[in-house]
Amino acid sequence: MKLFIVSVGHKMPDWITTGFNEYTKRMPREARIELLEIKPEPRTTGKTTLQIMEAEAQRILHALPQTCRRIVLDERGAQPTTKQLAAQMKDWMGEGRDIAFIIGGADGLHDSVKQTAQQLMALSAFTLPHAFVRVLLAEQLYRAYSLMHNHPYHRE
Repeated sequence: MKLFIVSVGHKMPDWITTGFNEYTKRMPREARIELLEIKPEPRTTGKTTLQIMEAEAQRILHALPQTCRRIVLDERGAQPTTKQLAAQMKDWMGEGRDIAFIIGGADGLHDSVKQTAQQLMALSAFTLPHAFVRVLLAEQLYRAYSLMHNHPYHRE
């Protein structure tokens, strides 16, 4: 199973890349994390916010593997605990499908992307910087995997 993190944005600060890479390298082969960066639509073209979101949506939908389970990160989504995420991950691994976690750009995600999702998930009730979500999600996926395998990384 591959865990795709599909994220609008590129040219991240070094600390984002370093943090993200730290957790992705810890993941085992059977649950690799792969980043799919989506180029953001330029904000200088005079397009409306809706037009920008539509353009980014097309890029996201084009980049997604066709048979993957789609999980949109959205502040209105369910907020699983780490234990619940670990249980979901176990179920996902049993299905054998790849998983794509979709992170929108500065303006969020167009409804066309949300409508293709099997699940909406929130990492926090806070509004988080999109770049930071990559790191936080990668850490939580590693933590959930560690919990599933009784690794001492997760403590209670």
